[in-house]
Amino acid sequence: MMVICAVMGSLMFCSRVIMAVLPNIHLLGMLIMVLTLSFRGYALISVYIYVMIEGLYAGFALWWMPYLYIWTILWAITMVLPKKMPRWLCCAVYPVVCSLFGFAFGILYAPGEALFFGLDWNGMLTWIAAGVAFDVTHGISNFIVGLLIVPFTELIKKLKKQYNI
Repeated sequence: MMVICAVMGSLMFCSRVIMAVLPNIHLLGMLIMVLTLSFRGYALISVYIYVMIEGLYAGFALWWMPYLYIWTILWAITMVLPKKMPRWLCCAVYPVVCSLFGFAFGILYAPGEALFFGLDWNGMLTWIAAGVAFDVTHGISNFIVGLLIVPFTELIKKLKKQYNI
């Protein structure tokens, strides 16, 4: 299981680097949800492997610190979703959750920025407002790639069963 977690964390990082030319368009939300639905608590290992690789690659600077909590929020939201939803409902709920996380990313990121840069409430709201266009792009693209959550989760569960993982 540790090897799978390491490979998935590395896959998350590689997918982010490959898609870096498109601002705020990436597969991370979808991959975190797929891993959480497939591996439950073990997915958090992959998330933090990704976060650590990201820090090693781009530097452990202040921008990186919110990554220590922000991706865990998506993992936790996915963990509390009902396990036994009908497929048709999963096909609707999962992309919407992934999308809402993208829309809220700037809001979730802002408290860390406010803390590190000494922003007051108005400064934090200004910081959030400045990033709205990026959050809109993030939310829309997360919905689109979120449409892959159900098929990828089904594939991983099938492979898990086939290889007794």
